[in-house]
Amino acid sequence: METKLRGLFIGTSGWSYKHWSGIFYPENVKPGQYLEHYLTRFDCVELNSSFYHLPRETTITGWMQRTPDNFKFCTKLSRFITHQKRLLQIEEPLEKYFALFDKMKIRLGPVLIQLPPGLSFDRSQINDFLNLLKEQYSEYRFAIEVRDQSWITDDFFNLLSDYRIAFVIADSGNRYPYHEVVTTDFVYMRFHGREILYASDYNEPDLIEYARKITNWLNQDKEVWAFFNNDYHGYATKNAQQLKDIISKFVQPAT
Repeated sequence: METKLRGLFIGTSGWSYKHWSGIFYPENVKPGQYLEHYLTRFDCVELNSSFYHLPRETTITGWMQRTPDNFKFCTKLSRFITHQKRLLQIEEPLEKYFALFDKMKIRLGPVLIQLPPGLSFDRSQINDFLNLLKEQYSEYRFAIEVRDQSWITDDFFNLLSDYRIAFVIADSGNRYPYHEVVTTDFVYMRFHGREILYASDYNEPDLIEYARKITNWLNQDKEVWAFFNNDYHGYATKNAQQLKDIISKFVQPAT
């Protein structure tokens, strides 16, 4: 028998956190073996580091060799494109970015695009950007996370649906906009922590609430990607495992 958990991917935003030693990583595990330990518990990871700097080709090759074929990476688009260029005149940096990650295309989940807090919704600008992605990089899937309230509009959601791009459901307390909308055939979620950004532990009732929503999406044949970014004190790994365990109790086997 198979279950609807088949379309579920839960992990954390990165794995190379030295402050997880003694919490998630046994103290005798060296940083060079963190990835190997991580994949004993999770089958996907969000590459938060690609937002800050692009990895070397040898690093990507190493990641591919060190992980099994079913392990997925969700890369984060470079902040040079989103925050510095602000989606303008980005043909060349986009080409550079995808030329690099093309080497691991077979192992990629959706590419995360995090927009800066100071960037407000401009229909013409975002439409040009989405059209560029469609024309040049249609073989990839994308999810967009916004940090300004002006993006919470049906106009933007309809554009995402037209281009089959996911709106990121991002839980950060009241720090950034939160809105639950599904704009394509997969759902992308990020958990940043509620009380303190990146440093809050999610309680069981909150995780149960999300588990019910995720289960409903899975039952609608939606693929679900969920990443915890509350890395302080190892909360991310703890909450990710808790969410997996709760969902496994909700999902009914299907013949």
